[in-house]
Amino acid sequence: MEDFTAGATHDQPARRQSSIDTPFDARVRQLVADWGAEKSPELIEEMIVTALKMARDKMGTADLKLMNRSLKEMRYAAKVFSGYRQFRKVCVFGSARTPPSEAQYHVAEEFAREMVAHDYMVITGGGEGIMGAAQRGAGREHSFGLNIRLPFEQHANVTIEGDPKLITFNYFFTRKLNFVKETHAFALFPGGFGTMDEGFEALTLMQTGKARIIPVVLLDRPGGTYWQTWMKFLTEHLFKFGYVDSDDFHLFKVVPNVAEAVREILHFYSVYQSSRWVGEQLSIRLSQKLSRAALVELNQKFSDIVRTGEIVQRSALRQEKNEPEIWDLPRLVLTPHRRSFGRFRQLIDAINAAGS
Repeated sequence: MEDFTAGATHDQPARRQSSIDTPFDARVRQLVADWGAEKSPELIEEMIVTALKMARDKMGTADLKLMNRSLKEMRYAAKVFSGYRQFRKVCVFGSARTPPSEAQYHVAEEFAREMVAHDYMVITGGGEGIMGAAQRGAGREHSFGLNIRLPFEQHANVTIEGDPKLITFNYFFTRKLNFVKETHAFALFPGGFGTMDEGFEALTLMQTGKARIIPVVLLDRPGGTYWQTWMKFLTEHLFKFGYVDSDDFHLFKVVPNVAEAVREILHFYSVYQSSRWVGEQLSIRLSQKLSRAALVELNQKFSDIVRTGEIVQRSALRQEKNEPEIWDLPRLVLTPHRRSFGRFRQLIDAINAAGS
């Protein structure tokens, strides 16, 4: 799976990097070996050591419960998603209060149906309104629901209720982590605090380089002005006061209809396939090689984001050998400044344009 955190990825260490005491280290290593942890046993050892350190730190029961439950939620969600790694997914956010009589409800349903027709799966918060509309359009087979347990009664929508791909979280932060971790695109519809929270978090993570760059499309009912009003706030307040840069506006796109939203997402992955940080280098995987002229133009247009050297086209880096399924894809490799990530989105757009 692509490194969703956009963090640096190095060779996996042969042994874990933390320990407690030599006799306990050996016992932990033997326990993991006896259990038969074949994949990344050193990371399993690390987690056990961390749990033992928490015991030694004499943490309070509330902290231990929080950490324990969080880990359980993340483990279960990863298990559910693991069987669907071959599918790209789009995450749909929007108000749970939108009734089926509203035009944006039908737009969300149509959008999900179109994305499924292009072999995408759909992730929502599992509730009613826009979420229910999207999952109705996607169908049960192609849907994931990431529901949240609330103090008041909260039901999953009829499409996803009872499905194994419905996951109920106790914590918003583990739920939102899975939204970001598992999706390849975001589609936002009009909504309230929750929609704004989820949308701004996704943009913040991309803006700060803490999550990979993926397409974010903003849809409304025909003739709706929800996102135009939102954009006015961003431009007349956040941008005017210097709280965001002009490059940040490239991280999302307000689209007029479903066709344009689908086109935007599909075009994003037309040549660009994924990316991965290997130390200070960024490896951009492509579905096809670019021409020499295109490479020259990319170096001219994006010299400002390259810290040293230039953008080169080559085969996979040695450290990428643990992803054999994409080993043969051509790469663009560069050593960039890790800032102004809106420019990274522009680079991806230019790569796709060069290959089309």
